[in-house]
Amino acid sequence: MQINIPPPKTSRLTRRGRLALIATGAVVAGTAVAVPLLSLESGTDARPASLVIPEGWRAGQVYEAVDKALALPAGTTEKSLPRAALKLPNDAEGNPEGYLFPATYPLADKATPESLLSYMVDTANKKFNGAPVAAGAQRNAMNVYQAVTIASIVQAEAATKADMGKVARVIFNRLEHGMPLQMDSTVNYALSRATLKTTANDTKIESPYNSYQRMGLPPTPIDSPGEEAMRATIDPAPGDWLYFVTVKPGDTRFTANFEEHRRNVAEFNAHQKSPHPTK
Repeated sequence: MQINIPPPKTSRLTRRGRLALIATGAVVAGTAVAVPLLSLESGTDARPASLVIPEGWRAGQVYEAVDKALALPAGTTEKSLPRAALKLPNDAEGNPEGYLFPATYPLADKATPESLLSYMVDTANKKFNGAPVAAGAQRNAMNVYQAVTIASIVQAEAATKADMGKVARVIFNRLEHGMPLQMDSTVNYALSRATLKTTANDTKIESPYNSYQRMGLPPTPIDSPGEEAMRATIDPAPGDWLYFVTVKPGDTRFTANFEEHRRNVAEFNAHQKSPHPTK
């Protein structure tokens, strides 16, 4: 979904290849799904019956959705974090990013921000702490929290589920080659946005999430990955790819050759400048 790679100092070669969707006022990152946040009981104006958390949402989006679902003042859910006693891994240091699992959650009459956040984290732990994920993480020389972090990047970057395994392989290949990840999704996370137009100046910001300037993984996940992204992470597709770009919807190109990648990016840029780019 994102494009990565070492641009020359005079020009930036990479751009996001997929537009983010806007659903009920919130930017949907990653595998964007235009679904309603709140599901109302048929024929009533009562409190919503459930809350939908799409794949790829950031923690801030989840907090906002919970506030709306429970008709609470903005910021209430985020402020409840110290009281929620979430069962997060030690590496998270109390930050639930990546562990607010995407799913549909029932809204009981006595639901609170703390109970909903706990439900999400408990669901994530059930999904992530099982033997398949633990074994897959170990097989790829990482712990589960690192696997969730990679899966969150895969979620944000892959244009389709079919591309997730290839995106994961690009991440592993770049790490193994000692290359910075150079993922626009991590820069966008640092800037609290989602955009196609990441500039050269954006890639110079001081942030531990700036994967153009920092080596290795960001310090935390950057969104809530779903099961498909996690499966792709623990069992990535075989390949030598180091670069990728979604030239247009349905046309993501992976390559190990930098010059080929430059040509693909040039085609992407030309496509974006066309009067009516394919949607």
